[in-house]
Amino acid sequence: MSIRTAIQALRTALFYVVFLGQTVVLALILGTIAVIAGRTRAGTAIARFWCASNLVYLRTIVGVKTEVEGAENIPPGGCIIASKHQSDWDIFGLFPHITRPAFIAKKELMRIPFFGWAARSIDCIEVDRQRGAESIPLMLQDSRAAIERGCQIVIYPEGTRKAPLAPPDYRQGIVRMYTQLNVPVVPVALNSGLYWGRNSLLIWPGTAKARFLAPIEPGLSPDVFMERLRSAIEAETNRLILEAEAEGLNRPLDGQLKQRLAALHNAKNTTS
Repeated sequence: MSIRTAIQALRTALFYVVFLGQTVVLALILGTIAVIAGRTRAGTAIARFWCASNLVYLRTIVGVKTEVEGAENIPPGGCIIASKHQSDWDIFGLFPHITRPAFIAKKELMRIPFFGWAARSIDCIEVDRQRGAESIPLMLQDSRAAIERGCQIVIYPEGTRKAPLAPPDYRQGIVRMYTQLNVPVVPVALNSGLYWGRNSLLIWPGTAKARFLAPIEPGLSPDVFMERLRSAIEAETNRLILEAEAEGLNRPLDGQLKQRLAALHNAKNTTS
């Protein structure tokens, strides 16, 4: 292990101590408020503080800066925000730019005492991924209620965190939501996995970026909608990753990421 890697490992460990410690404390506070009073402005304020402070910890402790563009593309009122998902940063980075977010969250998280109560108090919507397609009707019911409250539903269409440049795997849940709720869908591209990767033991310094893209209007056929969504997110995510590479990545590249970057460059050269 190099000295640089060892130092970054220590910085990462310190971040997790601060991040997890604060998360437990705030979940206890917000969960208690939720049990007593339900949804409150205080609960939303605590959630926004949690996200903002974690972005500060990422910047000051491990060196991950944050840039988010295109929030003006979010329409007023209820809509769906469909984001690429590569890291926990995706929650902290997007939350501050959304008026009233309602994140789709897996059942396991929503069942954690205090944390789950806190999540429900800020409009999070539960989905039981183990039940597959059977979980979609209940998710749609809760999503429709959230839209009626004026929420912007945040969903990760691939259902889980993906490594940078991994083959896309978009699920049918986003299509069902689009056709049933009849609201605009705002695609979001990002490159956060370059710095805080899925199952990675280290968080690397750099600038994590996200871009809210032009909304997709309601009323398209399912196939046309899915193709537009996938094309928009994947093309812009690839662009963000290439921009980050050109600026210089302050991290070692494993063999798989090297291969995927090479393939992306080859594809770009072939089409240009």
